[in-house]
Amino acid sequence: MSTSTRSKPAPFHFAWLILLAALSLAAGLGLREPSPPDEPRFVLAAQDMVSSGQWLFPHRGRELYAEKPPVFMWTQAAAYEVTGNWKVAFLLPSLLAALITLWLVHDLSARLWNRRAAQYATLALFVCLQFGLQAKRGQIDMLLVMLTTLSLWGLLRHLLQGPQWRLLYLGLFAAGVGTVTKGVGFLPVLVLLPWLAARWQGRVESFAQPNDGWRWLLGVLCFIAGTGVWVVPMLVAVFQSSDPALQAYANDILLKQTGKRYADSWHHVQPFWYYAQVMMTLWLPGALLLPWLLPAWLRRLRRGDPRFWLLLGWSALVLLFFSASPGKREVYIFPMLPALCVAAAPLLPALMQRIVVRRVLFAYLLVLTSVACALAVSALTGSTTWAHRLADQRGISDDTMQVFLFWLLGFGVAVFAILSWARLRHVGSALVLATAALWLVYGMGLAPALDADSSSRGLMQRVGQRIGPDAQLGMVAWREQNLLQADRPVTDFGFKQSWEDQWVEAGPWLAADPTRRWVFVLDQAVSPCVDRGQVIDIGQSNRNRWMLVPGNAWKPGCVTPAFVEKPTATP
Repeated sequence: MSTSTRSKPAPFHFAWLILLAALSLAAGLGLREPSPPDEPRFVLAAQDMVSSGQWLFPHRGRELYAEKPPVFMWTQAAAYEVTGNWKVAFLLPSLLAALITLWLVHDLSARLWNRRAAQYATLALFVCLQFGLQAKRGQIDMLLVMLTTLSLWGLLRHLLQGPQWRLLYLGLFAAGVGTVTKGVGFLPVLVLLPWLAARWQGRVESFAQPNDGWRWLLGVLCFIAGTGVWVVPMLVAVFQSSDPALQAYANDILLKQTGKRYADSWHHVQPFWYYAQVMMTLWLPGALLLPWLLPAWLRRLRRGDPRFWLLLGWSALVLLFFSASPGKREVYIFPMLPALCVAAAPLLPALMQRIVVRRVLFAYLLVLTSVACALAVSALTGSTTWAHRLADQRGISDDTMQVFLFWLLGFGVAVFAILSWARLRHVGSALVLATAALWLVYGMGLAPALDADSSSRGLMQRVGQRIGPDAQLGMVAWREQNLLQADRPVTDFGFKQSWEDQWVEAGPWLAADPTRRWVFVLDQAVSPCVDRGQVIDIGQSNRNRWMLVPGNAWKPGCVTPAFVEKPTATP
């Protein structure tokens, strides 16, 4: 297989393009608060780790948080220990994971193909929308993709260029760590299936020796060691404790949130073909190249090239794995994207020379800038009402929407300027520059502009001002962002407990010190045992209305009746 590195470098100086890409991904770091639904719960758990020193069992308020393992929260807590700033720390792990993923894609592509192909693969990954979106979110998935790509990097170098047992062990260890980061982190190991098939058909060189069994056994141990980073000390702590909550936590995180959730998902149920629409939207503009990539890949599979066999075979298995589960989210197939960029790497230089491909990509950018400018101008001039409708639906103020629209217009103008310079000749560079402009505008303008309305910081400041500095605050039917952004220590009465059960505790808590205690509560969750005439409407946030209940509003001796809990706007 070719490993030549003498090919002509990609146009517009790859080093400058990748530097601009990195800066655009980092743009806006520290300028916004965690946004619901996912970001606040992870930061809340990370903050508890730092304050309590308990890193094995993440908490959401007083309850154990068993929906995700704590590894990602560890990285956020560690980032805070280094930076001392939560607005930086909660996004820093995703940013670093994105940059490492870009390097891994470049290095693997250079080793499997050549340097020029590696440059194209790296920039191709950067311009796909989903990559940037996840790099700028404080969610688990970018870290998972980094670990998945690291695992594939080690496994493929061993399987295709081996024997390199140390890299195999690294890949299996990374897969183990990925598994305790998010349950599907084991997926890179599936690459062994197309490798075995290729070996059986004689498409890969056999470097196996009669005494290699122990080496593969050591690989299994490396995977177990990766999972053991958290599972072992967690289970030791559970077995040494008589606390039934810890027992329930272990059962929930190891069984319910893994195999049971996959086989019988209770959230995000979607049809089998759901991921086709994900690819055609979130993988733009890369998805536009599929009409040329798919037949080219098929031809190389027929030739028996093991590099394509393993990369595409593994991607197909991942797609089938997630499609078979009733529960589907757009981020589930995200780990496929770096592998597909590596598989596309040797084809991209020739594709980008085809005039029809360049026209398609130019049209994509033209549509992007036209839509951005048209939407912004129409809303700013008052010729359409879509912005007002969106603002009402999302609970966004008119001032915030105005700022958002000006940034959107700025992005459209920037892309138009890029197209005017690039034309068809430099459309590849234009894609990179336009994507960098998107993430610069998003990080520096769009996300900070929406921050006041997407976070609960303003609401919780009003709460603090209303009740005064010496008051005690409790919460019923709360959201993670409320607890995270409160200006004082909070007494919560559970998160997953029913509203009725929360009030069973909250009522007596209020009555014990009625002059100093208040309960912050969702509007529809105000108990019938509360005197509505004394309840204070403190405002709206995240499309929910919130109330303050003073201690004197609790009716003595009242028994909280059962609630019919209505779905709320944010999970």
